[in-house]
Amino acid sequence: MQLVKKNMSKIILTILMGAASIVFLIPLFWMLSAAFKFERDVMRFPIDWIPDTINVVYNFKAVWMGRIPFYNFYLNSFKVAIITTIITLIISSMAAYALTKLRFKGRNLVFLALISFMIIPDQATLIPRFLLIRWFGLYDTHAAIIVMSMFSIYFTFLLRQFMAGVSDDFMEAARIDGAGQIKIFYSIMLPLCKPVLATVAIIKFIWTWNDYQNPLIFLLNKDLYTIPLGMTLFRDDYTNNYAIMMMAALSAIVPLIIIFITLQKQVINGIALGGVKG
Repeated sequence: MQLVKKNMSKIILTILMGAASIVFLIPLFWMLSAAFKFERDVMRFPIDWIPDTINVVYNFKAVWMGRIPFYNFYLNSFKVAIITTIITLIISSMAAYALTKLRFKGRNLVFLALISFMIIPDQATLIPRFLLIRWFGLYDTHAAIIVMSMFSIYFTFLLRQFMAGVSDDFMEAARIDGAGQIKIFYSIMLPLCKPVLATVAIIKFIWTWNDYQNPLIFLLNKDLYTIPLGMTLFRDDYTNNYAIMMMAALSAIVPLIIIFITLQKQVINGIALGGVKG
């Protein structure tokens, strides 16, 4: 009897979660539908989810070959996101290794200080970061965004939690063979941390791709705009043409959808591993 009740509760919970998922996905379905429509059909009610006539070619050309260089925003976003992700992986993994496997005075104090900085919102540091970027001569460059985003306390914490669960026996065996700290880090630790490193890379790429605040503050030249800022130009230029705006929005999220669909298990597993280790 208990087994039947348990199974029924799981079925009911699954149905409720499925219904909630559909509700949250409705805006995405509407955007996808609107991107393939003529403008006159976008606001038709009841909603024609699968349009009888499609205008995808015109909408696609307007986005990718129109007055606004959408392809340039794409290239800028890929450039910033990829470089930022790679540097974040390097810095955060090295910091996590030092805070986990190296013995030095004040190690725990340094870690506590890093964790305490997580409570400070990004908006509170905008002015000093802006002044610092101007002082270094990086204002209105992609380097400004990369520098502001290349270190993450959250990912350092996630990697540290995982590395804390890696046995020191591997390191001791490597030391006996004459390996130094750099050799141990690159040859032993990083291969063992592949699941969580993949998770960090995926999440960081998505966060950087969607970042609106930093490009808004540190970029002026429209040729340097990333996707989020580029979308504002479409909003201003195609205010009354929702079909083209939805095609631009769909184009902007396609890489993220592909990443999520293909690598969602890796993300979930990596977060779970990072959360239970140590």
